[in-house]
Amino acid sequence: MKKVFLNAMLVAFIGITSVSCKNEPKNETKANDAEAAAVATEEAQVFMIDANNSKIEWKGAKPAGEHHGTVMVKDGKFSTMGEELESGNITLDMTSITVNDLEGDDKASLEAHLKGTAEGKEDHFFNVAEHPEAKFEITKVVEKEGKIWLSGNLTMKGTSKNVDIPVSYSMEDDGNKLVLKSEPFTIDRTQWKVNYGSKSVFDDLKDKYVNDEIEITFMVEAKKS
Repeated sequence: MKKVFLNAMLVAFIGITSVSCKNEPKNETKANDAEAAAVATEEAQVFMIDANNSKIEWKGAKPAGEHHGTVMVKDGKFSTMGEELESGNITLDMTSITVNDLEGDDKASLEAHLKGTAEGKEDHFFNVAEHPEAKFEITKVVEKEGKIWLSGNLTMKGTSKNVDIPVSYSMEDDGNKLVLKSEPFTIDRTQWKVNYGSKSVFDDLKDKYVNDEIEITFMVEAKKS
């Protein structure tokens, strides 16, 4: 009887631990004041972003579940000295926000809500009519805790905040292609005035809230110009 009880406790503990780990933000960023952008040296090699082979993935959650999707990369470039990344920027097409886990009317409805194209919901999330683009601009590249981190200004809805993103990058095709990948990381959307359904902004939402954290992962390819 004692053994059965201990086994039951062990299963419960594993279940609780698994749920806790799943809900913990990954590489949670802190939004700081915007900084001066990094400047490339005159001898730097420029790589232009290949939008067709780049992707941004997002994930958001609420008590009833979560949704995930993509945003298209519009353009951008990186500058390197040898194989060292010096500077760069990425522009996102916010009008391309897509929800990948829904279909039909549900998919169209959530996409319209996120974009702000639904009547009366223009400024609930990203209001793409007024803010059709978002941009990330590198301010510095540092190595810490055994990882490479990009510090950069993320601009959305007219607000710029500096965040640190864990990344890896490599040169391919005999140095003619730069591939930059991030680890999953989270941002607090309210720092960019995306406040809809936030418990940290509105009172008495009970279980009708949307998590402040958005999880983002990106992979960007750029070709030597």
